Amino acid sequence: MSKKHSEKFIALVNDALTRIPEISTGEVFQKIQNNEDFLLVDTREEHEFNAGHLPNAIHLSKGVIERDIEKNISDTEKEIVLYCGGGYRSALAADNLKKMGYSNLSSMAGGWREWNEKKFETEN
Repeated sequence: MSKKHSEKFIALVNDALTRIPEISTGEVFQKIQNNEDFLLVDTREEHEFNAGHLPNAIHLSKGVIERDIEKNISDTEKEIVLYCGGGYRSALAADNLKKMGYSNLSSMAGGWREWNEKKFETEN
């Protein structure tokens, strides 16, 4: 990871990950290839999303996802994979969505950076 995060932030993320499963970039790639029925939610900032994102992802940044999730995804049982730059923001967002009643959530470990390192397909 190129960024150095504080110990308290890492502790917060690790706590969220006790409640939220992670899914690998390879598993997400396979789900896309197999045309599985799930939603990809990019929790990065708008400028990050606009620069490139996973295929068919929708954008709900970490700053507004709790406010806007219900008008964008009303089905609380729908499978949702959240991702961000490295897997931290998405874990925190997924944890909050779980508290709001969404039950089929995961956070993509490694995030956008690992997705690109593996040279998986992206869109702009």
